Formats: sequence, C-alpha cells, structure tokens
Amino acid sequence: MSLERVKEYFKTKGIDNRIQELEISSATVPLAAKALGCEECRIAKTLSFHVNEKVVLIVAAGDAKIDNAKYKARFGTKAKMLSLEEAEPLIGHAVGGVCPFALNAGIETYLDVSLKRFQTVFPACGSANSAIELTLEELECYSNFVDWVDVCKLH
Repeated sequence: MSLERVKEYFKTKGIDNRIQELEISSATVPLAAKALGCEECRIAKTLSFHVNEKVVLIVAAGDAKIDNAKYKARFGTKAKMLSLEEAEPLIGHAVGGVCPFALNAGIETYLDVSLKRFQTVFPACGSANSAIELTLEELECYSNFVDWVDVCKLH
C-alpha cells in the first residue's frame, strides 16, 4: 500500500509522526480542504504527465489549473496526463493519493510557483485519506524535486 511506503520513507526523515490519517476522504481538492479544515488553495495537488518517455509530476496549488501554452513552452510537448489505470503502476500511488514522495524510480517532480503564496501546504501521502503539512522548503527536500516551474493559471 502506498501510504505505508510513504510512512516508511518519512520514517527515514524523522517526520512520519506528522502524517495525518483522516477519517474522511481527501481524494479531491475540495474533500481534502474540508477534511483538513483549510482553504482549497493550500492543498498541494500532484498532477502526473507523460513527457516524451518520462513521467513528470507537477505539484500545484489547489486553485491552479494547467495553462497549456505555458506547459508546452516549458516541457516542449502538449500536456498529456496519465490515465487512471497508468497512475499506480507508473508512479507507485493511485489517483486520489498521488504525491511526490516514495515514488517509483526515474520520476521527476516540479513545483509550480502557484504554491509560493503560502508558508505551508498540504500534499497527500499516498492514500485517499492522508496528508502532511509541509513548508515549501520541506516539500523541495522530501520530493524528487527538480525545479520550480510556472505552468499553471489560477481560477
């Protein structure tokens, strides 16, 4: 189970006790915000894409959407999200719990500048009812962070 995988990973970092296992679903931005009692924009949603032969994750604010022109300018290809069926085998986490931690090998993680408005954000931890509150520096440190990107628009 991917929540267990994330717990083991965070145990090596000494922060496994910060994972919040929720009584209700946090599988979508609105559900996660309700479960955590925070604004939707502070949910750090992890979006997964095919970029040529690689899988790339983009972590963005809960109120951000991919801007196709910005995405194509940055990655040189059209934004093509992984399908529901592809997510778990390729990333290591199923849709609803996709997060930038304890990933399968070779996956790159980019953080969108839409997150920079916040001191802390809430990414999932591998299941549809888990989250952790992290600073942006911690998010960089604990994810397979490659770079900050500007590929979203706020709605």
